[in-house]
Amino acid sequence: MDRRADLHKRERRRYVIGYGGSLLLTLAVFLIAHRYGIETKGVYLSIGLLGLAQLVVQLVYFLHIDRRRSSREDLDLILFSTLVLLIIIGGTVWILGNLAIRMHMQMM
Repeated sequence: MDRRADLHKRERRRYVIGYGGSLLLTLAVFLIAHRYGIETKGVYLSIGLLGLAQLVVQLVYFLHIDRRRSSREDLDLILFSTLVLLIIIGGTVWILGNLAIRMHMQMM
């Protein structure tokens, strides 16, 4: 029973660290946007990098994705799903942008 309590305590500690890291990254983004506004490229870059850090924190601490074999298979599934979504979104934006350009050319 002591081993089970130790595992529960370790798991709770991981969730608290993940929650704290996610909260700090989110607050950092809000503070950067509040302090510097949203007009500069440096703000966009820092928000993007903090967003990637947020993604890593959530993958590691909440989804338990790490370098173990079973976790790598889960990561492969997540990456493939992300690739499919990016292809669908990118294709949709490309097609709609092309149609918008063609419609504006016909009106002229």
